Amino acid sequence: MSLTARSFLSTMIWLALYGQAMAEESKVTQDSAEPLTIPTQTCLAPEYRCLQRNSGDNDLNAPITITSDRAEAIANEKAIYQGDVVVKQGNRTLKANTATLRQPENIVTAKGDVYYHDGEIAVTGKTLETNLDNEDTTLQDAHYKMMCVPGRGEAKRVFKNGTTFYEMDDGTYTTCPDNDDSWRFSAGKIEKQDDDIFADLYHARFEVLDTPILYLPYLRVPVEDGRLTGFLYPSITWNDTDGVELKTPFYWNIHPQADMLITPTYMSNRGLFMSFEPRYLTQFGRGGMVLEYMGNDSLYPEYDKSWGFNWRHTGIKDHWLYDINYSKVSDYSYFNRYTDSRVGSREENTLLQTGQVSYRDTNWDSTLTVRSFQPLSPNTSVYKLLPQLAATYYQPNIGYGFDFHMPAQLSKFDTDDTTKPNAVRFNIEPTIVLPYNLPWLSASAEGKVFYTYYDQSNIEGITNTDGKKLEKTVSRAVPMARLHAMVTLERNSTFFETPYTQTLEPQVQYLYIKDVDQSGIYNPVDYAGGGYDTARLQTDYYGLFRANQFSSVDYINPANQFTVGAATRFFDDGYKERLNLAFGQIYYLNRFDREQDTALNYSAWAIESELNVGDKVFVRGSLEYDSNLSNLQFGNATAEYRDGGFFAQTSYRYVSKNYISSAVGFSNLDLITEDGISQLGFVTGFPLTERMSFSGQYFHDLTQDLMLENQVGITYRSACWVIGLSYNEYLLARGNINDEAKYDNNISLSFSLLGLGANAGFGYSTASGNALGYRNPFGLKN
Repeated sequence: MSLTARSFLSTMIWLALYGQAMAEESKVTQDSAEPLTIPTQTCLAPEYRCLQRNSGDNDLNAPITITSDRAEAIANEKAIYQGDVVVKQGNRTLKANTATLRQPENIVTAKGDVYYHDGEIAVTGKTLETNLDNEDTTLQDAHYKMMCVPGRGEAKRVFKNGTTFYEMDDGTYTTCPDNDDSWRFSAGKIEKQDDDIFADLYHARFEVLDTPILYLPYLRVPVEDGRLTGFLYPSITWNDTDGVELKTPFYWNIHPQADMLITPTYMSNRGLFMSFEPRYLTQFGRGGMVLEYMGNDSLYPEYDKSWGFNWRHTGIKDHWLYDINYSKVSDYSYFNRYTDSRVGSREENTLLQTGQVSYRDTNWDSTLTVRSFQPLSPNTSVYKLLPQLAATYYQPNIGYGFDFHMPAQLSKFDTDDTTKPNAVRFNIEPTIVLPYNLPWLSASAEGKVFYTYYDQSNIEGITNTDGKKLEKTVSRAVPMARLHAMVTLERNSTFFETPYTQTLEPQVQYLYIKDVDQSGIYNPVDYAGGGYDTARLQTDYYGLFRANQFSSVDYINPANQFTVGAATRFFDDGYKERLNLAFGQIYYLNRFDREQDTALNYSAWAIESELNVGDKVFVRGSLEYDSNLSNLQFGNATAEYRDGGFFAQTSYRYVSKNYISSAVGFSNLDLITEDGISQLGFVTGFPLTERMSFSGQYFHDLTQDLMLENQVGITYRSACWVIGLSYNEYLLARGNINDEAKYDNNISLSFSLLGLGANAGFGYSTASGNALGYRNPFGLKN
């Protein structure tokens, strides 16, 4: 909205200073038969303008060319150009019927259909007058249009005070295109400092279709990208729980390296909820906080004061890396009452409180970690790391092609649950690897020893599944050997007369891990819910080739097995992957399953596949089928059709109850699910008209036969504004399957003006705002 940019005045100044000399030097073309060419109204690239400024090669140094029908110059009095006057200098063009320089007043006047363009703004008006001594400039009956950002308007008078201040009388501003009067701001006076990203509107009116609907004595409107203290646009929503919700965010630009967002939220059914979000940037990194507070909640009067706090910091300096994420809330049910809270990261019904300091060098790295949790339910028990020191030494090419690395950890685990042990654990894993690679072959041989020492406390009365007790001090050495090789084969062929390239990637692995007695250690196999930081990992195709099927070292699974698998991929003639299929299985040479009390010869099959047909049909799926038990362990599938603005996606996921039990080990699993997880979902979106679109989603739990979420919405979008109406109904959290299903729902009417900076929406959002929703069905990297 910088209506009379400095470049506009500069052209007029150059016209005044050099116009007379140019006339005397006969650089005026009179009665030219060539048609006048006015530049196309397009944006001059910002990076090009920046390059000009930095190099000094700007338009002020460019030569001026003046074209007119007639010219007259009188020394020390005036120079007059008449008839289709066109002044060009670099990227700037000025056109007028007449242009006059008066001396000694040093005043330049352009009259009659004045037009100016410089690659950033185009302005038309009746007259322009500028004083060369103080650079005061006035433009009458002006119409302007921004070239690089949306924005246009008009004013009865535009005045520029020197080089620092702009003022308009009876001015307007809108981001709508020409001949679109959907909305605009009108004001008796509009002012803008030259280095300000906001414009000040006095006696401002917000008009829709030329009809005033809002009056404010004073208003600040963002017209450029940047940061400035002031109110952002409010949002209004409604739902069953909170009632009418009004948010009025305020942005405080404290310092170039610090700011804060203050958001009062009034809920008609509950009261006032305050949120403070300061941010900072220092030489040690960047960070921010979230502070939330509600004094008196009318809906939950039993909670006198509710608050939440989060501090995030991350930074890199020289060899050091810092990362902090600390959160705390006033009580267990805080997030149930304030579902839109922005406090912290939640994991396994806890609130994360962690800090890390890392040091990295050429051949080694180290990390000191402190991790604690705030439980979000009375029965939650998670181990804290107070602290953990981890380090890894790397030494490639130690001789004869071998690489060596040695990770080590010293960890102290603590819990508030008196039925679980505490421990200090030391683990070290010297590892040697011999890689061998060819264009068509990737192979490696690896040898490792897991050595772990435990000092366990609070172990009285804790026994494993065989009735053995935990040991206070335990040391364990587990050797491992692994051989792995993968071959990549390729061929060219055709399919229905379409050329393609197919690859076949078979791979095989032999893994040996010695079977060592680990019953004296609190681990996820021998103890219900056991493991200080260890849990069973999900098995998929790529997981079949892991050495350890657990996330950490509290249990090292014994192995004497071969893993075989293969993947095939199909590429079109543009080398875009159109189809892949991967499958694999583990063959056990020696394994005994404690739960089934039978010897197992092979694992479940793991299968994965992806399909892309013409960039319109996408299919992705994976499953694990256990032929030992003759049942499906888990599976998921997603199919989508996409064409232009239309898409429809359906998804399904299944996890058997046995698989959940083996992977998670819940003691009360019957209260959580009757027969595992079986969920079906559908998401769609499509245009109803050129400007109106529909979106919807529905998710259903087939096992429990209940709806998880239902959402529909209609959005109307024009070139300069958008409005959305949506309805959302979703299942609230249930403690167990015997609880009655309770739902919450909300209706949201949101409106946004487009083109007014980054925070110009009146609550408009295209996201669902819930955990479920659209997920990309296609993960191939092309």
